[in-house]
Amino acid sequence: CDQHLHTPRDFFLLHLSLTDLGCICTTVPKAMHNSLWATTTISYTACAAQVFFFFFFMSAELPLLTIMCYDRYVAICKPLHYGTLLGSRACAHMAAAAWASAFLYSLLHTANTFSLPLCQGNALGQFFCEIPHILKLSCSHSGYFREIGFLVVGGSLAIGCFIFIVFSYVQIFRAVLRIPSEQGRHKAFSTCLPHLAMVSLFVTTAAFAHLKPPSISSPSLDLALSVLYSVASPSLNPFIYSLRNQ
Repeated sequence: CDQHLHTPRDFFLLHLSLTDLGCICTTVPKAMHNSLWATTTISYTACAAQVFFFFFFMSAELPLLTIMCYDRYVAICKPLHYGTLLGSRACAHMAAAAWASAFLYSLLHTANTFSLPLCQGNALGQFFCEIPHILKLSCSHSGYFREIGFLVVGGSLAIGCFIFIVFSYVQIFRAVLRIPSEQGRHKAFSTCLPHLAMVSLFVTTAAFAHLKPPSISSPSLDLALSVLYSVASPSLNPFIYSLRNQ
């Protein structure tokens, strides 16, 4: 509502906050309910909805983080072009592309996953409906390999976004090191490094959780990885971006 906060950075921060809130609300309330009431059940429809919304928000998060990194890159490395490259229309188009691609990707995942026949029971061994655990219950090899293909494509795109973020930060750090003020350099590094650490944690844990070979899978490892990318990252992002703002 404040006109002073209608900058591209705050516009994308709003969208990132929505994805973080969505990730938390999709998995944590049901897990808390099951823990408090000592139950371990979820309906088939609720499981499908949880898979869709979780993938929807998680798939939108990394493109938004990449766009926010691009925003910082332009602001620091190409300040004279900032108004041209990141106008209101360009920001709206980039945000719409992130949400639309996330919607399509999550729809494909959910439709393919829940079209597979389950022949090995219905116990997931996870605190939310996670696709790798659902695939373990399937006996359809074609659908299984199709889903693995989706995950590989998604993982490749995530790694591409991560490489772009790292490359942008290298350019940002090179520009920051030329700042004559030590206080200015410290401020830039203290803001960028926690964000880069969170992006690294999010990408590596999510990719490893979905693409790791079954031979190294264990209940405790699966749980730890799931908590790190589905709960820890969305919870810490608001602190990283908001605690330094007046």
